[in-house]
Amino acid sequence: MASSTGKEKSVNPVLRISQLDALELNKALEQLVWTQFSSCFSGFKPGVLAHLEPEIKAFLWLILWRFTVYSKNATVGQAILNIQYKNNFSQTEKYQPLSKQQKLWYLIFTVGGRWLEERCYDLFSNRQLRSLCRVKSVLGFGTGLVKLCGLLNFLVFLQQGRFATLTERVLGIRAVFCRPQGVRQVGFDYMNRELLWHGFAEFLIYLLPFINLQRIRLKVSSWCSPVAGLPSSEQAAAAQCKECSLCGEWPSLPHTIGCSHVFCYYCIKSNYLHDLDFTCPKCGSEVHSLQPLKYKIEMTELHA
Repeated sequence: MASSTGKEKSVNPVLRISQLDALELNKALEQLVWTQFSSCFSGFKPGVLAHLEPEIKAFLWLILWRFTVYSKNATVGQAILNIQYKNNFSQTEKYQPLSKQQKLWYLIFTVGGRWLEERCYDLFSNRQLRSLCRVKSVLGFGTGLVKLCGLLNFLVFLQQGRFATLTERVLGIRAVFCRPQGVRQVGFDYMNRELLWHGFAEFLIYLLPFINLQRIRLKVSSWCSPVAGLPSSEQAAAAQCKECSLCGEWPSLPHTIGCSHVFCYYCIKSNYLHDLDFTCPKCGSEVHSLQPLKYKIEMTELHA
């Protein structure tokens, strides 16, 4: 009992979530490799890889196996997470790498099993032969049985935390940490800055809808260009009617709000609907009434 306890301490068992993350990273890498490989044939006739797709995938997975499990005793996902496989059949307390037989059987179970499943599916879907019906039923029963065993193994894995896949349990290969995991030091200054910034950002998001930016902009523009006095003659009023006090262009459908300044109908209407407390940006007068301009100004006066 004491020896087994010492063995458990020496192998540095891996967390369940780390093992599952490694499996997901392996799937993502395989999908990325296949996507990059298939993109090389994007200019060819569609379906050029359809007949040989299981064999091509098996060849690609064979290359991945050669440079990962066979040479480093770990998949790509495990290498990223500082995990590697250990020969669980060894009786010593020290780390023992996988034997060549375990690596070859791992290749047969993972790569060969998937190739056989895909190839048999294509074979039986294309040929409707009575002689193959019995073989098809036997293979289907075997596939279902393997998947059921995989489900049971996953439930046991959730309880014990060892052997995430059925292949690992059958071959006696176990995921362990390459190096002992140290305690992660968290900088609380950084966390405080992040919390403060997120709180400030959420406050701004809540506050911005209550700020009338249009009114502030018009107020600032009125301060930047103050008016010394209001014109009283018709000539001065006609001169100011040549441009809109908001957009600065020749007023389209000119209207007034009760002061001597003129606005385009769409400019003043949209601003007034947006802000009922709208004031003239030139003189600061409030909107008493929206009326069309009574002066008859010709377009030729624009160049006068």
